[in-house]
Amino acid sequence: MTETKIKVLTVDDHPFLREGIIAIIREEADMMVVGEASNGRDAVEVFGKCRPDVTLMDLQLPELNGIDATIAIRAKHPSARIIVLTTYNGDVRVRRALMAGAAGYVLKNMIRKELIEAIRAVHAGRKYIPQQIALELAQNFEKDDLSAREIEVLRAVAEGKSNKIIADQLSITETTVKAHMKSILFKLGASDRTHAVVLATNRGFLP
Repeated sequence: MTETKIKVLTVDDHPFLREGIIAIIREEADMMVVGEASNGRDAVEVFGKCRPDVTLMDLQLPELNGIDATIAIRAKHPSARIIVLTTYNGDVRVRRALMAGAAGYVLKNMIRKELIEAIRAVHAGRKYIPQQIALELAQNFEKDDLSAREIEVLRAVAEGKSNKIIADQLSITETTVKAHMKSILFKLGASDRTHAVVLATNRGFLP
């Protein structure tokens, strides 16, 4: 009797990447691609039509991002098994993906090495997080997250705005902006504003 193949849905707005993933999966006798989507909104619709065993979900998608698409899919199909496939690492992004219901997280530069193993693991009901990503999660596990207001302040700093402009924009005082920056520097272990923006971007607090 022929074994049932693992049905895969690939979601990415870059057609060449989708083609590359399809080519990799075609080499595996126990897998097949049953659907494609180029944005998050279509991903939710296509999932409902083809009911894949495993979905490969990009984070940066038009119309509906990968996190929100994952949440939407799992709201309708709680047993959906989704692997985030992205160019972006950073412990904050990984934690957000896992909290949204993703079962795996693979970087696009790991596709040849990790993708097939990840699909099989997630299909079998296991979580899949590559070692280097797990290490980053562990290293930042006890660090405090930035608050929503602190992220707003830091986003404005990243745009090159002064404390006065940030204060006016957020309807707070310059003293409050300075207090937020002091907290941000401490939480991130940053030496100055520029360093804070770099660290926050690398970890996924900022896009």
